[in-house]
Amino acid sequence: MIEEARFCLQCGTALAWLTQQEDGGPKSRLRCAACGWTHWNNPTPVLAAIVECSDRGGRVLLARNAAWSGRMFALITGFMEAGETPEQGITREVMEETSLQVERLSLVGVYDFQRMNQVIIAYHALACGEVKLSPELAEYKLFEPEDLRCWRAGTGYALADWLRSRGHEPQFIELPAKN
Repeated sequence: MIEEARFCLQCGTALAWLTQQEDGGPKSRLRCAACGWTHWNNPTPVLAAIVECSDRGGRVLLARNAAWSGRMFALITGFMEAGETPEQGITREVMEETSLQVERLSLVGVYDFQRMNQVIIAYHALACGEVKLSPELAEYKLFEPEDLRCWRAGTGYALADWLRSRGHEPQFIELPAKN
C-alpha cells in the first residue's frame, strides 16, 4: 500500500482532495487549501536487471531481499541517483548489491507497476565476477533461463519478455493476494 502525503511541504497545512482544472480537464489531487501546493504523486522510476552471469554458463542470478519473509527470489532492483543515467544506475546497483561487474547492458523494456506507484526500467545485464551480496540481500540463486518463473506484475513481465526474446515461453506463478 502506498502511503499518501498528509501535510503541505510549503506551509504545513493538512492536505485535502481538491479538484482543479488542469490541461486534461478537472483533476482531483491532494492539495493545500492555504497556499495551493499540489502533491503530484507521480510514479517513481525503478531500475531492474536480469543479471546473466557470463562466467557461470549464462545462468541468471536472482536474489532474496533480507527484509522479505519467505523464499521469493527476484531481479536486482534499485533507484536511480540524481545525476546518473538509467544505465549508470543499474550498473551501480548490480555492483553494490552483488559485486558483479556489468560487461554489457541492453534495454528489455519499461513496465508499469501501479501497486507501488512505480515505472520499472528493465535491463538485461551480462555480468561476471565473484558474487558478494550486500547486507540488503540475504541469498542468491543461479537459474537456467528455462527454469525461471515470472510473476504477473512489473519485473515479472520484464523477465517474461526477456525469456521470449531468448526463445523460451515464460511460465507464470501466482502470488497470494495482498490484503
